[in-house]
Amino acid sequence: MAQQKVTKAVIAAAGFGTRFLPQTKAMPKEMLPLVDKPIIQQIVEELSAAGITDIVIVTGYHKRTIEDHFDRMSSDLKSNLEQGKKDKLLQVTEKISELANFAYIRQKGPYGTGTPLLCAAHLIGDEPFIYTFADDFVAASPSRFEQMLSVHRQYGGSVLTAICRDGDEDYGRYGYIGGVNKGSGLVDITTIVEKPGSRKRSPSSLASVSGYIFENDIIHYLKEQMKTHEGSKEFMIQEAMQRMIKDGHHIYGCEIQNGQYYDTGNPLEYLKTVFDFALEREDIGPRLRAHLQKKLG
Repeated sequence: MAQQKVTKAVIAAAGFGTRFLPQTKAMPKEMLPLVDKPIIQQIVEELSAAGITDIVIVTGYHKRTIEDHFDRMSSDLKSNLEQGKKDKLLQVTEKISELANFAYIRQKGPYGTGTPLLCAAHLIGDEPFIYTFADDFVAASPSRFEQMLSVHRQYGGSVLTAICRDGDEDYGRYGYIGGVNKGSGLVDITTIVEKPGSRKRSPSSLASVSGYIFENDIIHYLKEQMKTHEGSKEFMIQEAMQRMIKDGHHIYGCEIQNGQYYDTGNPLEYLKTVFDFALEREDIGPRLRAHLQKKLG
């Protein structure tokens, strides 16, 4: 049976970015640059290229910066670029507002990964959708979303991003999945263990990170979960996903091929990401590499 086309996405972008203070006092961490492009734009471009046309961004108190970035450029900036005959910059900047149709929701509710979805539920409707975060991603070819959408078209159900993470510290950072191996890095999930703590306690070495394709059923499960939620605890989607699996819903783990995982949520990993992206660029990569080699002696 043909699966309903996925055209909507929700991006969670309401974090305080405390590890980047004071820089993030007035600017969302999602707007930190990857050389000359905000992190969140990297996510939006990936979604747009995968066929997503409508994006809901769930933000915090300093949402205006994100809104302004994806809005049309000001007449002053446009005039400045035109007068300076900076045609390429003008074209690139104008395209930002055309990447998708954007809607913005201010997050309300308990801290945790489930809250943004409940805040955006009325804009999602009854369609399957992508849910992702604005401070970590997998750079891959084909893109992670294209790989996940391919699984969804073939199998239906929900699909989550999976990567192999087998360092001792990783088992205290990520959730891990286990289930029926269907080949080619695809797992029909039967269990999700959040931060198992060690290899021995983990169902596999496949970590769940960064993004999901959800059937709309997840909203119902989150609403039921909220009825008994203790306000002092994080409101996490993993509990709802585990209940879905128990009730017979299929959730697949898609190990992303030809990909590199980036987590920009702390200063060191952010800087590593920036350097990786800068070194890949033809215009500045060679000179940056030469500078680093000289600096490191």
